[in-house]
Amino acid sequence: MAKSHQSLPSWLRVKVGKQGQSAATRRLLRAHGLCTVCESARCPNIGECFSRGTATFMLMGDTCTRHCRFCAVNHAAPDQQLAPLDPDEPARVAEAAAELGLKFVVVTSVTRDDLPDGGAAHFAATIHALQQRLPEVGVEVLTPDFRGDEEALEVVLAARPTVFNHNVETVREVSPPLRPQADYERSLQVLAAAGRNSPDIAIKSGFMVGVGETDAQIRRLLGDLAAVGCDIVTIGQYLQPTRHHLPVDRYVPPEQFEHYADWAKAAGINQASAGPFVRSSYHAAALAEAARDTG
Repeated sequence: MAKSHQSLPSWLRVKVGKQGQSAATRRLLRAHGLCTVCESARCPNIGECFSRGTATFMLMGDTCTRHCRFCAVNHAAPDQQLAPLDPDEPARVAEAAAELGLKFVVVTSVTRDDLPDGGAAHFAATIHALQQRLPEVGVEVLTPDFRGDEEALEVVLAARPTVFNHNVETVREVSPPLRPQADYERSLQVLAAAGRNSPDIAIKSGFMVGVGETDAQIRRLLGDLAAVGCDIVTIGQYLQPTRHHLPVDRYVPPEQFEHYADWAKAAGINQASAGPFVRSSYHAAALAEAARDTG
């Protein structure tokens, strides 16, 4: 992967949003002691989303047991002892979602390979808490791969989320150096198992471009996602979160993202959202609704 010294192109202008509402969202999250991937992963859409009073909740702390080269989330040292799960966190997520007036909630987590079930039961408890507090709510879960443990996966699916999301993150060829503790095939197997075990739950995945892939590899990836029953895909531009992370290989222009969305639909994926600022949970409710209406 060649290092890029390109300047930021004109189309990558971050939407700031209304500062007053963004601050109110932050205060509410802090009051409930909650983490968000918006903050931890330095999402470029944070101003826009926080100003609309929405956020993607991140369960199980702010430290991940894996060290992916693109991700800004804190990662644990090999000998680091991570905090036990907080049994009150699911209820706090549900209460924060209620106070924000959310009708569709996206919940993700750090990867916790130190836990026997990878945190699957904690995901399920959060889904149940949301459904109890907000009976009409839609819930999307963006989970780690649970090391391929289908029993752990089934615990999450049995809680009946609206959407099950697991990101493949990048093409097969780039995956090993980018995600050294993950596995491309295992991610596909997780998505396939989710679709096989819960055919009425929408299956979603996402990946980024600008990390050394080619367009031909992207076409193959979209075919792989379609083959395992993926209903929704998100495709966004990788942006280097700090100088210590993987450099950007290329900046893809907006018109090429339109082609990616067309390729996804041609491959058989129901809904595709592609653009420089698209991220896994960006406009998640609208994508879920569209997949349901056309599924």
